[in-house]
Amino acid sequence: MTSLHSPLKPNAVIGIVGGGQLGRMSAVAAARLGFRTHILTPEANGPAAQVSHSVTCGKYDDPTALDAFARAVDVVTFEFENISADALDRLAKHCPVHPSGHILRISQDRLAEKTFFASAGIPLAPWHPVTDVKTLHEAAEKVGLPLILKTTRNGYDGKGQRRVHHIHDLEEAFNALAPHPLVAEGMVDFACEISVMVARGADGTVRCFDPALNRHWNGILDLTLAPAPIDPDIATQAIKLATTIAEKLELVGILGVEMFVDRTGNLLVNEMAPRPHNSGHWTMNACPQDQFDMHIRAVAGLPLPHAVRHSDAIMKNLVGPEDMALLPQIMATQGFIPHLYGKAEARVGRKMGHVNVLFPYGALPGNLGIQDALGPLATKTAAVEEETSAS
Repeated sequence: MTSLHSPLKPNAVIGIVGGGQLGRMSAVAAARLGFRTHILTPEANGPAAQVSHSVTCGKYDDPTALDAFARAVDVVTFEFENISADALDRLAKHCPVHPSGHILRISQDRLAEKTFFASAGIPLAPWHPVTDVKTLHEAAEKVGLPLILKTTRNGYDGKGQRRVHHIHDLEEAFNALAPHPLVAEGMVDFACEISVMVARGADGTVRCFDPALNRHWNGILDLTLAPAPIDPDIATQAIKLATTIAEKLELVGILGVEMFVDRTGNLLVNEMAPRPHNSGHWTMNACPQDQFDMHIRAVAGLPLPHAVRHSDAIMKNLVGPEDMALLPQIMATQGFIPHLYGKAEARVGRKMGHVNVLFPYGALPGNLGIQDALGPLATKTAAVEEETSAS
């Protein structure tokens, strides 16, 4: 079994649980660093499998598949959270797993996550656990209306949540969401959402990329602007919060931390994801080492360089058939750097790729300049600005 702190040697095998685009881009980063990757996925030809050295095709809770996978790799990581922490514990009996199953248990359950944040002194929006109708009404009294009612597990891209504006809508929303328990969150006097990608090595070294600003459309991340056009003191505070979270978790790997900035300049942490994150894709072209490189380095026990950027950037997600219909124009647009995920079908709401656009360091444009830079992809930009909210 590979030692927890021994750096992997070239041609060592990094196991990645999950076959999606984050696994794909992690595998490409691993190849650049001289490693091989082995994917555990139920999809034989998913995005990650297309670029990896080996694939174990099996379910994430299949003991036979898990054991065969673990015996074939030197270290394990994962590319999405909707897997079993118990499965990671099983894998950890054979080889190191980064991040750990303990961290996954916290991040994949909103109540456990908020409890952890509160214990670490991390600022949060008002919240309250909801287990039944009684605690539902207690939550409305504590956090106030309007509120957002969320499932504690498996929510992403706006799924698994309902906004409640009136007291008589509470029970309808409670009954519409499953499984219970739920969590109620107070609405934030919202200015913007930012995120920080923070990496931590096995030796305790912590590196943070610059905070980036996120804009959403229909509950899905649409644009990320890097660096976030926010007060430098807020950016510094965001980096300190992300660092505290990584250290308290004893993270090994990379972590995305989403935060709200309210209209008085206060920072409130929303959630975390112990893996590469969509809002960190701008690093792929604006930084010497991107988020995937940092993650693989941490998982492999390699030194972590400083997380610096040489350019400002816009990241634009390509979602569903509407954006993919623009692919000829995208490929022909000067300055666009497309990253496609190899997915066969462009379904509505499905992330198919993203485009990065770079600017000189310190020269990120304002809203009109962003629309101009996005060219054929600019049609939703103004609407995105209107929709951006604390959801």
